[in-house]
Amino acid sequence: MFSTGTAIAIIGAVLAAALAGSGSAIGVGVAGKAAAGVTSEDPDKFSKCLVLQLLPGTQGIYGLLVAFLVFVKIELFSGVQALSISGGLALFGACLPMAIVGFLSALYQSKVACSGVALVAKRPEESGKAIILAVMVETYAVLALLVSLLAIMIPDVQTMVG
Repeated sequence: MFSTGTAIAIIGAVLAAALAGSGSAIGVGVAGKAAAGVTSEDPDKFSKCLVLQLLPGTQGIYGLLVAFLVFVKIELFSGVQALSISGGLALFGACLPMAIVGFLSALYQSKVACSGVALVAKRPEESGKAIILAVMVETYAVLALLVSLLAIMIPDVQTMVG
């Protein structure tokens, strides 16, 4: 039986994975639609467009990583730790940067990736610049991941049991 704190921590983990994953799914779909249009006109541009399409998908991976680390922290796979409400809220809060920034950055990265696909359509030799522009948005997802990871690793959360 889960304690209330443990349930709160699990909800945070699920939100990190679900929101970042949803943003990535939408983002990859939007960028893929643009890439398909360019590739239908010139199949040789497929690989350059594919890289741009894949970039918004990384946030979903980051959200999954955060969720997995919370599950490990609460020992979900080996006899669930009973967290206090404050311990559960601490882990829930640790998941929020990745959940929120992961969702939003994937959406905005897909917009930049779509613009990059349009650039590749007209000037394929400039694909590197298009990738760099899309990766700039990725920076904020990586920062959110770092904040979430550091917050999850706070040692006191493990002692907030009962």
